[in-house]
Amino acid sequence: MLTVTSANVNGLRAAAKKGFVEWLADTSADVLCLQEVRAEPQQLPEEVRTPEGWHVVHAPAAAKGRAGVSLYTRREPDRVQIGFGSSEFDTSGRYVEVDLPGVTVASLYLPSGEVGTERQDEKVRFMAEFLAYLKGLRERSAADGREVVVCGDWNIAHQPADLKNWRANQKSSGFLPEERAWLTRVFDAADGGYVDVVRALHPDVEGPYSWWSYRGRAFDRDAGWRIDLAVATPGLAGKAVKAFVERAASHEERWSDHAPVTVVFDM
Repeated sequence: MLTVTSANVNGLRAAAKKGFVEWLADTSADVLCLQEVRAEPQQLPEEVRTPEGWHVVHAPAAAKGRAGVSLYTRREPDRVQIGFGSSEFDTSGRYVEVDLPGVTVASLYLPSGEVGTERQDEKVRFMAEFLAYLKGLRERSAADGREVVVCGDWNIAHQPADLKNWRANQKSSGFLPEERAWLTRVFDAADGGYVDVVRALHPDVEGPYSWWSYRGRAFDRDAGWRIDLAVATPGLAGKAVKAFVERAASHEERWSDHAPVTVVFDM
């Protein structure tokens, strides 16, 4: 079995003080993909920078206090890669991948965007470059007999079932028609060729949501978004036997505005 968990920690230093350390000690995951770490490695407490029993790769952003992704693996990776060959985004703390036996695992933090601003333009540029990279990664991996899973905060809800208040958000970044069409391309067998693993295992439900705004007690009302995805090549997706959101028992017990998303593959 291979258990992969993805979590946007909304600042790892803050999360470490709110329960992430205890959660990390209890998790049964073999691989942990973190996003929005927002810290240089030397700024992190030792128990999350280099926890016992884990091999860790941190990819902070050049812009201090922004973005940042990390990958924790129980087994030492055969290969580590930070970035995806982009002159604009490789130092932005948004992508890291490792090779484990038979599978490449990546942690992604796709830009969040904001309609009518440069942040949205940045998101569009990232999506264009990243889709091309995803296609190449799938093709190279297939040639090597490897599978791929890209976990992380994709910052796009694909369908109305992926966010509670979809009608009110049709002009909001994260649910724009062009963003959703881009994700459709990622999942199109003739284009990106990847599978949304959680949706494949839970095809007829709303959610399960993985992010809730801190405003308006959205968590208590379960007015969330499903934007933290595990996106895998078809061969690996077909081996997924379980996928779930590790939703906190209460608003007060959360250590991030996101919840961890876990997928178990029967390898």
